[in-house]
Amino acid sequence: MTKPSLPELLHAAVTAVGGTERPGQAAMAAAVAEAVDDQSHLLVQAGTGTGKSLGYLVPALAHGERVVVATATLALQRQLVERDLPRTVDALHPLLRRRPQFAMLKGRSNYLCLHRLHEGVPQDEEEGLFDQFEAAAPSSKLGQDLLRMRDWADETETGDRDDLTPGVSDRAWAQISVSSRECLGASKCAYGAECFAEQARERAKLADVVVTNHALLAIDAIEGAPVLPQHEVLIVDEAHELVSRVTGVATGELTPGQVNRAVRRAAKLVNEKAADALQTASEGFERVMELALPGRLEEVPEDLGYALMALRDAARTVISAIGATRDKSVQDEDAVRKQALASVESVHAVAERITQGSEYDVVWYERHDRFGASVRVAPLSVSGLLREKLFAERSVVLTSATLKLGGDFNGVGASLGLAPEGTAGEDVPQWKGLDVGSPFDYPKQGILYVARHLATPGREGSRTDMLDELSELIEAAGGRTLGLFSSMRAAKAAAEELRGRLDKPILLQGEETLGELIKNFAADPETCLFGTLSLWQGVDVPGASCQLVVMDRIPFPRPDDPLMSARQKAVEEAGGNGFMAVAATHAALLMAQGAGRLVRATGDKGVVAVLDPRLANARYGSYLRASLPGFWYTTDRNQARRSLAAIDAAAKADGR
Repeated sequence: MTKPSLPELLHAAVTAVGGTERPGQAAMAAAVAEAVDDQSHLLVQAGTGTGKSLGYLVPALAHGERVVVATATLALQRQLVERDLPRTVDALHPLLRRRPQFAMLKGRSNYLCLHRLHEGVPQDEEEGLFDQFEAAAPSSKLGQDLLRMRDWADETETGDRDDLTPGVSDRAWAQISVSSRECLGASKCAYGAECFAEQARERAKLADVVVTNHALLAIDAIEGAPVLPQHEVLIVDEAHELVSRVTGVATGELTPGQVNRAVRRAAKLVNEKAADALQTASEGFERVMELALPGRLEEVPEDLGYALMALRDAARTVISAIGATRDKSVQDEDAVRKQALASVESVHAVAERITQGSEYDVVWYERHDRFGASVRVAPLSVSGLLREKLFAERSVVLTSATLKLGGDFNGVGASLGLAPEGTAGEDVPQWKGLDVGSPFDYPKQGILYVARHLATPGREGSRTDMLDELSELIEAAGGRTLGLFSSMRAAKAAAEELRGRLDKPILLQGEETLGELIKNFAADPETCLFGTLSLWQGVDVPGASCQLVVMDRIPFPRPDDPLMSARQKAVEEAGGNGFMAVAATHAALLMAQGAGRLVRATGDKGVVAVLDPRLANARYGSYLRASLPGFWYTTDRNQARRSLAAIDAAAKADGR
């Protein structure tokens, strides 16, 4: 039997999921197959509606080697494992003459820990363990969640937090889960043979396709202890998120509360001298943090340096002491010891990293209303780490609807550690960029309106002219508005003001769960939904409920953001344009994602309104506009309002 061609396989898969074959999807599948065969790398921009999941799954499954697919969002992981992969495998099975296996793998803390469920949580203040089910009042929300999780533990096959519906708070989940550092290990644990996390790992070892998340991919790359099974192909979907997820995993933090917890956990397990030294160091650190003012620390202040060195040295002594003592009077000693060790090791690692003072790290103080002050440390750049760990010894495909910024892939490529496309060299990963376009006719389906007449937004103060403009646009659109604001304060202020002015329901992020807000927004065309950055990428509402997407201002990073400003300065010191490389790239990515909320299906029509004149007037405006979908562009406010009114009238005539 002849080997089936890629177009045959793609046709079978698209038919199985009830989709439509798209030229962009076929071009993407061919490019992915070529990259995998050549063991080269590919950056592919595939617009909304292209069907990019099948564009990479079909050539990956046809290749026959193990593939890891890493995504940023839970929604896409679920879509792949519950819908796309089962149907695609069924469709390809007769053609491939084999049935590829697939599995989902997440970090250990995403799975229910049977040891912690049955034996309880090692308690900080007292010796022994604390039965969280006894301690929580059955009538409290926490108590109800714990009882529900205990029942769920008897019926779940995966132990995966995301299979528990409705979900529970982080606080409740923490009572029945462990981090990888706290885990006893399958061989030492009484429940090792039934462990959900271990079972997930075993399934992943046998699978042809392993679906995971960016965070686990980052842990696998950074920590050097392989979490993912060996694989020949890596596909990173939602790749525009990768750099921020890797930065998050590579960021360390120390708070007085965290250090105090480590002291309490270790105190009963080590000699008095070691425990006292850690306690004293903890108190010294707390005193320094009381005076901490938010902002970057170009050099570690002397008092913080001394406090961290004392913490580092005391923590190192405690780690040695915990390893050398046994105490049979402590109930379930191994679990208590492991939790204490994990806490102290975490303190030691961050204290040592900051005191070593690498030129490649950025250190800063942060203040939080609820948790007080913290000191944080993050890599100045993760590009070198990604170049070294991601692109060696496997073919990598990175895809997203937004990878081409300002007209090319080099900006995103640089953030991933890649030299400009076409650069040759021995240690230079070879890659190609491909934009397969979108099935949508952007110039006919959407308008980009920039409110050129408004005042340039300042750092503080109310924007009365912007609120007037927003109010008029919403009136013209008959509601149907997704308002994307650069800060929660701005979103709240706009919601409060317009609730008083307009006879339209205005939903605000934070007043309900995101899922509930989106459901209510989609259900009623007159409703508006206002939110902040985290909303920009999570809203998928095709149809008449979302015909106006408004951005209040260009979402540059805050000038006082320690990490972004440090990255900008580093580019400038190396002779580059820091503003364009960091701030403008950051804004372009967010704006492209935000504008992408408007057209989600071939029948969608509407306006993206940017209420910041800099998009039309500033020199960098053309770079930002080139990063957005190719909507018809205008600065004529009357044109924008007439178009919105016409779109609203058409939707009403259709009964929508």
